[in-house]
Amino acid sequence: MSRIEELIERQCPYGVPYEPIGRIFTVVPTPQGVKRSDYDAGTLIPIVDQGQGLIAGYTDERALMIGDGPYVVFGDHTRAVKWVDFGFAVGADGTKVLRAGPRLEPKYAYYAMSSLDMPDRGYNRHWTLARELRIPVPPLEVQREIVRILDTFTELEAELEAELEAELEARRRQYIHYTHELFDLGAETPFCELGDLAKNLDGRRKPVTKAARTPGDIPYYGASGVVDYVSDYIFDGDYLLVSEDGANLLARSTPIAFSVCGKTWVNNHAHVLEFETYAERRFVEFYLNSIDLAPFVSGAAQPKLNKANLNRIPVPNPAIEVKERIVTLLEKFGALVNDLSGGLPAEISARRRQYEYYRDKLLSFEELPG
Repeated sequence: MSRIEELIERQCPYGVPYEPIGRIFTVVPTPQGVKRSDYDAGTLIPIVDQGQGLIAGYTDERALMIGDGPYVVFGDHTRAVKWVDFGFAVGADGTKVLRAGPRLEPKYAYYAMSSLDMPDRGYNRHWTLARELRIPVPPLEVQREIVRILDTFTELEAELEAELEAELEARRRQYIHYTHELFDLGAETPFCELGDLAKNLDGRRKPVTKAARTPGDIPYYGASGVVDYVSDYIFDGDYLLVSEDGANLLARSTPIAFSVCGKTWVNNHAHVLEFETYAERRFVEFYLNSIDLAPFVSGAAQPKLNKANLNRIPVPNPAIEVKERIVTLLEKFGALVNDLSGGLPAEISARRRQYEYYRDKLLSFEELPG
């Protein structure tokens, strides 16, 4: 029997009381919050607000500082729960600073509140809901043992996740390097304009306002992927979509070229290209996503890759056997790096779920009758 099991068996064998958060936490009065426009006005005092990150900025206004905690900070709009054990200034509106009562080990209170399944009410205030939710309140010795276990587990999980993140980032950089290597085909490789390789089907596109769309299970595509699902289609086959406009043409935070298959509807924010073979379509997709398209993009405030500029993009045109080999290699390597159903991203996700499972299991108690 583990120590935590022994403690529970000895100190609370018949269950523990459950108490509303609003009864066992005290809302700490705080100075006026730092305006969001002033988050970068200092370097000394960290600012904690209701956002998902721990430290949102810094200020030098000592009058706004709250003394050392520990505190649990709750986002009234975001539902974020944070553990803060240092002096800080409160950020913009919607930040609730909570102090655990005498029956609670502060860190246990944080873990217990973090495990709550709190419904999303949009941008409404969540504290009115959260303060009515109940958490188990076992004896303090049990709480401290749970904190010890979860602190250890959190540290190990964070170390492992950092290693996996570093590995994933290294694989991504390797993938980019490998892609450039594969497309360095030598001076003897012929090039042609994209318009000579692909048939442009932009004339068949048809934008439909959201209000006029009939819901269904057919993907409705825009510049960066699926934006809705509709009941009808205008394309049925295998195509390459290329972003026509939007900031992503220059930022490249997501691929600007992506393959679609089957029945689809495409609006006028993505070019539609048809190729003779699978290998040619995927070859061009990989190539466009690997090069700088800025010379072909017009407009700074509203970047646009028009049809004429798209058609004149030079693309290497080796023998079909070479294209097939490059596509096969990049698909295999890309699966390891990008496939969220396997590889490193899935491993990271699995570790997070494992941590949440054990945390919730430790915080599950029979409720004391009466």
